[in-house]
Amino acid sequence: MTSDQGIVPPRTPARPDREILRLAVPAFLALVAEPMFLLADAAIVGHLGTPELAGLGIAGAVVQTAVGLCVFLAYGTTASVARRIGAGDTRGALAQGIDGVWLAVLIGSVTTLAGLALAGPLVALFGPDPVVEEHATTYLRWAFLGVVPLLVMMATTGILRGLQDTRTPLVVAVAGNLVNIVLNVALVYGLDLGIAGSAIGTDLAQLASAAALVWVVVRAARREGAPLRPDLPGVRRAARAGVALVVRTLTLRASLLVMTYGAATLGAAATATHQLAITLWTFLAFALDAVAIAGQAITGRYLGAADLDGTRAMTRRMVQWGLWSGVATGIGLAALSGVLGPLFTADPAVHDLLVPVLLVAAVFQPAAGVVFVLDGVLIGAGDGRYLAWGGVVVLAVFAPVAWLAVALAPPGHGLTWLWVAFGVAFMGSRTAVLLHRARGTRWMVTGA
Repeated sequence: MTSDQGIVPPRTPARPDREILRLAVPAFLALVAEPMFLLADAAIVGHLGTPELAGLGIAGAVVQTAVGLCVFLAYGTTASVARRIGAGDTRGALAQGIDGVWLAVLIGSVTTLAGLALAGPLVALFGPDPVVEEHATTYLRWAFLGVVPLLVMMATTGILRGLQDTRTPLVVAVAGNLVNIVLNVALVYGLDLGIAGSAIGTDLAQLASAAALVWVVVRAARREGAPLRPDLPGVRRAARAGVALVVRTLTLRASLLVMTYGAATLGAAATATHQLAITLWTFLAFALDAVAIAGQAITGRYLGAADLDGTRAMTRRMVQWGLWSGVATGIGLAALSGVLGPLFTADPAVHDLLVPVLLVAAVFQPAAGVVFVLDGVLIGAGDGRYLAWGGVVVLAVFAPVAWLAVALAPPGHGLTWLWVAFGVAFMGSRTAVLLHRARGTRWMVTGA
């Protein structure tokens, strides 16, 4: 949206549900489409064999960690752009967002070069079987070629969300996902490229999606007279503002890497099972994150307009939405736990391991719904420093508990115990950290 459309933040949230749904529903559909990249890869690669699926799990963990550290390109941009929209400065909002896009290109280029050089050693850190290591290294090298467009997608999506537009990212995400599935099938099976074809197809789909989003943002910037050339001071400001969110994301990704490492020590079947479970968890996390995305945009806009009462009221309502959404996804996951395995692999060992893990994941979905909403609210408020320290606390609690779970678990139950530790120690400590902050007022800083 632009200033000529008359954006005037309400002083009181008279219709909070409508405002939340206006942003959250398109965000929900887009966020559900995004992990379909991973689900499509898992389904297509899983039918190549268990070693290929295990290799995808390790390579995916590395790529998601590298890209996840840059999530501030989306989240931080959404918050900063929304604040300027709330303050009535659309041109400044777009200029700040463009700086984030240039930062995405810079970071993506460096990450790609480093990833290509270090793909082998990174995979070796997980200590996989030799055949799994070969597949993981192949996928990882190709996947790193898609990092630049992926980061550009994040930055441009952040701009549009900050402008209170979640529909455009939805359209691009759905179209990109369909292209991804077609390319993956054609390259993996049609051209017989194996696991490399899956990575190449995803790279091409991400490139097309990034181009579409850049085109939309450039049109908006030209309409408002915002500069398109890189502004080095602005790029540096965007980088400094993202440091706290990088630390926050690093600690969260480190926790997930701890889980992947723990699963890898249990063998190829456990690693493949964990890949499916974490992919499904990520799918549901993106779905629950829809309200969090709305929270980033709404919180930034209300605080930019100096509306503290509205900020508090909207936060309470969004937490309620998050809780009930988590209950719904938990019930759904539990009901489908016995039929999801065969969709991805024919290995009966994976089927047997997957069911109890998914039941554990289902139990903690309500907590996840609350956690994701509060995380989004505090990101929208620019409270990155607290989130960074909170992430350090969570990692310090979870890592030793995860290690003990794997070490002390009865034979054949290590993966299930690992997921119990994830729910109790990881999700439990995140819930405590975020609720403690949200009940106070120090995060409610107003102004552009």
